[in-house]
Amino acid sequence: MTVVKVVELIGSSPKGWEDATGNAVKEAAKTVRNIKGVAVKRCTAKVKENKIVEYRAVVKIAFVVDREP
Repeated sequence: MTVVKVVELIGSSPKGWEDATGNAVKEAAKTVRNIKGVAVKRCTAKVKENKIVEYRAVVKIAFVVDREP
């Protein structure tokens, strides 16, 4: 039986929401194995002097839990 766990993270980028999502997955992959999918829950941005200076993506990352045989 396969067990999947989902964690929620916030990725950020000065370039865009797609890049913010990719950064969240890239950072998660440093400590999480078997990532199988990502769902973007919400996108926000930080604004300074009427310009977007940071894009943020709240994402849910799904991964398969390792199990002993």
